[in-house]
Amino acid sequence: MKVSVKVPATSANIGPGFDCLGLALPIYNTITIEETVLPGTGIEINMMSEEEAIDEMAFDTIPKDENNIVYKAVELLYNSIGQEPSELKINIQSQIPITRGLGSSASVVVGGLLAANRLLGSPADEAALLAIATEVEGHPDNVAPAILGGFVLSNKEEDGTVSYCKLNWPEEWDITVCIPDFELATSIARSVLPEQVPMQDAIFNATHLAMLVQAVNTKDEKLMKLALKDRIHQPYREKLVPGMKEIIDAFKHEEGVLGCVLSGAGPSLLIISHKYDVDTISSKVREIWEGQNIKVDIRTLSVEEQGAIVF
Repeated sequence: MKVSVKVPATSANIGPGFDCLGLALPIYNTITIEETVLPGTGIEINMMSEEEAIDEMAFDTIPKDENNIVYKAVELLYNSIGQEPSELKINIQSQIPITRGLGSSASVVVGGLLAANRLLGSPADEAALLAIATEVEGHPDNVAPAILGGFVLSNKEEDGTVSYCKLNWPEEWDITVCIPDFELATSIARSVLPEQVPMQDAIFNATHLAMLVQAVNTKDEKLMKLALKDRIHQPYREKLVPGMKEIIDAFKHEEGVLGCVLSGAGPSLLIISHKYDVDTISSKVREIWEGQNIKVDIRTLSVEEQGAIVF
């Protein structure tokens, strides 16, 4: 039996929503798991891509054995029902750029879990799948929109369960994703964050996250322009992303641009706009990044309202 799952890319944090806010984007990875019939063949993991944005060298650093993050997620699911994984062949067809802050690891974790769950006869419900995916990833900000689609506020509770709330992203708000041609590992992006933050910074982010939720719910563009500010992670990661400050500053006073934020751990940036020429956005971003010898892939996308699809 063979099961495939198509999983969208995701962008986490969206400014002040550190580790709790994320949205799905229409770029996809497809994960296929097949139970092999020959005993003793063990695990086989294949990674493929037809996208120029995918760095083939990055594939070489990804484990192709039991240490692979997809296999670890599958193993957790099997163990949760008292079983061990059988011989499995796992194929990953990748369109989501790796280590660019677009949820590539979350997508394959979710895809592996959902495919394995179907192979097992669907013993795990949505809550269990969210919990296992979050255990593997560490937090639910990417896995929740990858599974559910849309714009999602989520939290890992003390008992390991994941609570979430889906928000309705305004259709008229464009999201321009700017993907530079350099990688930034999440481990490095997290290493620059402080273990503690000043109380005023925590209050600032809590206030702006509340503003962001209200702005999205009411389609309040003025409030959104105020809300997309952060003091918890972006100021510390800024030094890891050349040109980030210049790009943010370039759009700070543009009336049709609601904000520019780091996508996840970076280095990709999201620029949110309404009734603003997206070609102008592209031109300004290219001018800044290409002036620093950084090539960039720029795509204006809508939020992917449908999450992972099993077929």
